[in-house]
Amino acid sequence: MNNEYKELTLQGLWKNNPAIVQLLGLCPLLAVTGTTINGLGLGLATTLVLLGSNITVSLVRNIVPNEIRIPIFVMVIASFVTVIELLMHAFTYGLYQVLGIFIPLIVTNCAIIGRAEAYASKNSVQYAAFDGLLMGVGFTLVLVLLGGIREVLGLGTLFSGADLLFGSWAKDLTIQVYQTDANFLLAILPPGAFLGLGLIIAAKNLIDKYIEEREQKLNKKVVQRARVTGTDI
Repeated sequence: MNNEYKELTLQGLWKNNPAIVQLLGLCPLLAVTGTTINGLGLGLATTLVLLGSNITVSLVRNIVPNEIRIPIFVMVIASFVTVIELLMHAFTYGLYQVLGIFIPLIVTNCAIIGRAEAYASKNSVQYAAFDGLLMGVGFTLVLVLLGGIREVLGLGTLFSGADLLFGSWAKDLTIQVYQTDANFLLAILPPGAFLGLGLIIAAKNLIDKYIEEREQKLNKKVVQRARVTGTDI
């Protein structure tokens, strides 16, 4: 893997994650992550749209005039969203009903149009495709993590409704973490999503701070060793 692929991986999954760094696509992220499967379903749909739109935009980047590139990008994204919506309607209708309006609203997700404009329109197809894939995976991971936290705290389960995405065989995937007589509404409702996302962002910031301090200490030791070596010579 060359440096460009490594940088795209790091940017998509961590440094420039669309959900917890760019803070894009928060409306569906906060609205549908009541369960892990809901988050996974929306994340997969968004990833497929990102992948398809990035590839298409990269292919036509030298053909489309600059004056109309944004409307063209939006039309490309809308086309892929329509395809994904029809596929979900045909094969995962239960999940399609749960996610509702947030599937067509992928068209307005700033993360997708942002990647089309900032990266896909300026780079070759293979890099644009990889960028779309990794940005989508990074977004999906946050959706799944937030959905898992909210589901465990609010419902006491994990992977509830897996059959909506994977079929009837997946009903056995549901894990009962603990028994509860009443659901924890704060976790299930939108305020719980805000709190959960805030905790995830705070955890990422703490990890970044720890990594930065560790690198500073390592660099300081390297400099000190270099000075000692220089003195001995």
